[in-house]
Amino acid sequence: FPSGNETFEKLGAIGTLSNLLIYLTTVFNLSNIKAATIISVFNGTANFGTLLGAYICDTFLGRYNTLAAASLASFLGLLLIQLTAAIPGLHPPSCGKSSDAATCKQPTGGQMSFLLTGFALMIIGAGGIRPCNLAFGVDQFNPNTESGRRGINSFFNWYFFTITFAKMISVTLIVYIQANVSWSIGLAIPAILMLISCALFFGGTKMYVIVKASGSPVTSLIQVFVVSIKKRNLKYLDSNSLFNYIPKKSINKPLPHTDQFNWLDRAAILTPADKINSEDGSPENPWNLCSLQQVEEAKCVVRVLPIWVSGIIYYLAIAQQGTYAIFQANQADRRMGNTKFQVPAATYGVFLMLSLTAFIPVYDRVLVPFLRRLTGKEGGITILQRLGVGVLISVLSMLVSGVTLGMSDRNRGEISSMSAFWLVPQFVLAGLAEVFGAVGQVEFYYKQFPENMRSVAGALNYCGIAAGSYLSTALIQLVHRTTEGAPTGNWLPEDLNKGRLDYYYYLVGGLGVLNFGYFLWCSSGYRYKKAKDEVVQPEVKGSA
Repeated sequence: FPSGNETFEKLGAIGTLSNLLIYLTTVFNLSNIKAATIISVFNGTANFGTLLGAYICDTFLGRYNTLAAASLASFLGLLLIQLTAAIPGLHPPSCGKSSDAATCKQPTGGQMSFLLTGFALMIIGAGGIRPCNLAFGVDQFNPNTESGRRGINSFFNWYFFTITFAKMISVTLIVYIQANVSWSIGLAIPAILMLISCALFFGGTKMYVIVKASGSPVTSLIQVFVVSIKKRNLKYLDSNSLFNYIPKKSINKPLPHTDQFNWLDRAAILTPADKINSEDGSPENPWNLCSLQQVEEAKCVVRVLPIWVSGIIYYLAIAQQGTYAIFQANQADRRMGNTKFQVPAATYGVFLMLSLTAFIPVYDRVLVPFLRRLTGKEGGITILQRLGVGVLISVLSMLVSGVTLGMSDRNRGEISSMSAFWLVPQFVLAGLAEVFGAVGQVEFYYKQFPENMRSVAGALNYCGIAAGSYLSTALIQLVHRTTEGAPTGNWLPEDLNKGRLDYYYYLVGGLGVLNFGYFLWCSSGYRYKKAKDEVVQPEVKGSA
């Protein structure tokens, strides 16, 4: 049920957004710039909003309550957007055959307010569902049993399988109905699917393992940094002299002391001025004294951040398959063989999804057991090794993109002369990169963050995606302005036949190579989180 919750959210949100640009320009008579701005603001806010959602989840509501509220918000948002299509008074009159938004009647303030309220509710829904859903699913497994640990590993793989399957349906069936049958019916489908999601989610309530909110983990992190700065001049002796305290209700596993980032250890130095509560042994002022457990939890987050930075460049490469690869397909020959039927340019992204959904079962059921026998590791390979393979394949996808484009015309890289099906290999490689890189990143964050920060871990992944998209936008603008007067000509003009898109792909691939070197450097000194006296309990029949 938790996995299905976000699956239906993706079916609804992506099914709507995939065609919403056209909806805003044809039904609401907005200009391309206005429509693109609304969608860009929505995407960026929804991804970065996961940080706020994670904070509210971990601090106040808990994962179950956050998901419940967010699911209802998503349904209401989709319903409001559907009503703008179904009720004539909620959108301006049709422009007819006119394609100039300036000559069409623009939406009233009330109509736009109704539409934007739907967007706002969807942002609230995404901000709550995306960071909490996967963490809530992981809560259902017992990590102290062998089957539970293996179940968590498989859960990450199959979670992405269902999400990607939902995306495939969204960008094919739902988009087709919206564009060719009826906007009213096409937008009703996502709303109905989200309603089914709510019914499934609430239907499983009695079966769930529900972990209550345990206070703000972010506040605890800030306290460690503040106190370590306050005590920066104190002499550090050894770990035995450090103050340690673990609240009885803490859901975090006790962590042993590590000798990395020793400057943070000063936050746990007990001085005569520090007072301890006699009742439970906690510090009276947590802004003057932190526990060793707090310090080690902060170290877990600090260790993850350099790896997260490398993920931004990884997502930069993946982002190209959803932007310029689609523009490239739009100008290429999209005919099916000798027929007149043309495959829509946006549909070529399905090959990335097909690659991901086809290889995840192979990876989970064939490759992992095989590698497990060779290495003795639960996941077959370490999480960082999985990430490294993903980064490397993303670089390969960019190089193949450039080579394929260059093969169409050795002199100018003409796009119109090539079949769009030559783009399939780069989409397939991008899908394989997602199997290792995207799934691996989510698994890495969830396993390496403290247990009470799993929602923040989910938000961190979405922030990486958003940062990669913003970096892609900035790089495109930089390349466009820099090469506009260059001897080679503008690499990224409106007519890609006149540009050097292959050079741009090589540039992104070159950044990927540098990023791979940076990733290897970060990985070489990384220390995995390991609980103190970690023991795997014997299997209990029926447990996961």
